[in-house]
Amino acid sequence: MQDRMEALVEAVREAAAVGQPLRITGGGSKAWYGRAVADEAVPLAVAGHAGIVQYAPSELVVTVRAGTSLAELEAALAEAGQRLPFEPPRTGPAATVGGAVAAGLAGPARPWRGALRDALLGVRLINGQGEPLRFGGQVMKNVAGYDVSRLMAGALGTLGVLLDVSLKVEPRPPAEETRRFGLDAATALARLAEWQRQHLPLTGALHDGEALYLRLAGGEGGLQAARERLGGEACPPAEAPWDALRDLRHPFLDVTADTDAPPLWRLSLPPAAPPTGLPGREWIDWGGAQRWLRSPAPAADIRARAEALGGHATLFGPHDGHGVVFHPLPAPLLALHRRVKAALDPQGLFNPGRLYPDL
Repeated sequence: MQDRMEALVEAVREAAAVGQPLRITGGGSKAWYGRAVADEAVPLAVAGHAGIVQYAPSELVVTVRAGTSLAELEAALAEAGQRLPFEPPRTGPAATVGGAVAAGLAGPARPWRGALRDALLGVRLINGQGEPLRFGGQVMKNVAGYDVSRLMAGALGTLGVLLDVSLKVEPRPPAEETRRFGLDAATALARLAEWQRQHLPLTGALHDGEALYLRLAGGEGGLQAARERLGGEACPPAEAPWDALRDLRHPFLDVTADTDAPPLWRLSLPPAAPPTGLPGREWIDWGGAQRWLRSPAPAADIRARAEALGGHATLFGPHDGHGVVFHPLPAPLLALHRRVKAALDPQGLFNPGRLYPDL
């Protein structure tokens, strides 16, 4: 364990005194996600601020420093038969807990076990004036400041320097299995809409353009009942897509590989939305609520189609980091983002430009 809070606070205070923008760095495993930070920003390394501060398995809560590796945290949870409910992408051995919170990404179980922000109980951070602040608590029933804590999920370090986070954890299920169904995308969406109205132990639902995969988790009795109701065929664990999907390392999802494939887009849509009909190849994730699209279509066409279907689109990559990556915000929402940014980082020191050019 290593507590570097004082050094990080001092570094932010020195930067604030001269108006020096900062590029907050963790393990660097998600440097490709989002826009590039402004060139004038200097690095502020958080990865050395590491270690599990407090872990109470009986309370289903863990508090960990932001620079702790995801691998270390998940190993500690596994020893106690527990796990993180939101399945953050493990985008490399250097991936950190702080980076996972900053990115706000969740894995295949998101619709059934909640988003990262749902598990984020509290944070300690450094604001743009070099003040260490604590929001939220270490127990699930303590909701003081909870909304401020949740703002850190997906903020990509633009609101403050995370020092430590308190997260809800959950027991690992007794058993898990995958069923496979040879269905086209439209039929799969119709079946998913029906199945999600039933009491089924779903923790993953993916259509990869060729087949539908369902992940089931729970006790053997529940799994047996689900098998009888759903049908399909058993999918061997080695052929199940969940780890490659979660960690974005399937060739279809990997934006760091040297490839001539079209850009990868992530679309957030209502689960019942039909296939997008855009050119390219589409995966249907989260039971329909998330679509992965490799398409040569112009960005404006993809965003317009996402809006028409009731959602929004994010460009995962590859890209040069200087264009529009995240879906443009409506004026009222952009104004709210600016007010929050001004409250926590009045000089705009932290990761300027990472989310949007003017934030």
